[in-house]
Amino acid sequence: MNKTLILAAALLAVGTAQAQSDTLKKIKDSASITLGVRESSGALAYTLGDGKYVGFHTEMAYRIAADLQKQLGLAKLDIKVQPVTSQNRIPLVQNGTVDLECGSTTNNAARQKDVAFAMTTYVEEVRIAVKASSGITNIDQLNGKSVATTT
Repeated sequence: MNKTLILAAALLAVGTAQAQSDTLKKIKDSASITLGVRESSGALAYTLGDGKYVGFHTEMAYRIAADLQKQLGLAKLDIKVQPVTSQNRIPLVQNGTVDLECGSTTNNAARQKDVAFAMTTYVEEVRIAVKASSGITNIDQLNGKSVATTT
C-alpha cells in the first residue's frame, strides 16, 4: 500500500472516530439516544403502530442502546425513535437527528465518506426474475424492455 493511501485511511479513521466520540458525548450528556427505525422493511424492521417498532434490526438497535447505557455509566437512557426512509436515513444521521440507524443500509465506499458503519450483520444479494420461457439469460438483454422494481 502506498503512503498516500495509508494517510487517507488514517485521516478517515480519525474523522470517523471524532464523529463517534461526538455522538457518544451527545448521548451521555443528554441521557438519550434517537434510533432511526424503518416502518416497513420486511422482517428486519417494521411498525406495529402506536410508536412500537420490531424486527431483527430494531431489536439490534435496542440492544446496542442498552450496551451504550452500561458503557456510558448512565442510570437511565431515554430511547427515542425516528422513522427513516431509504432517502433520508443518511442525512438524518449526518445532521444528528438520528444517533444510530440500524437497518438494511448498504455499506459502500461512497457512504463511508458520510457516516460510520459497524460490522455487517446482514447480507442480501439482488436477483432478477423473468419468465423461464422469455429467453433472457443476462441483464444486458433487458435493454429496451419494461421492468419493475421496488424502492
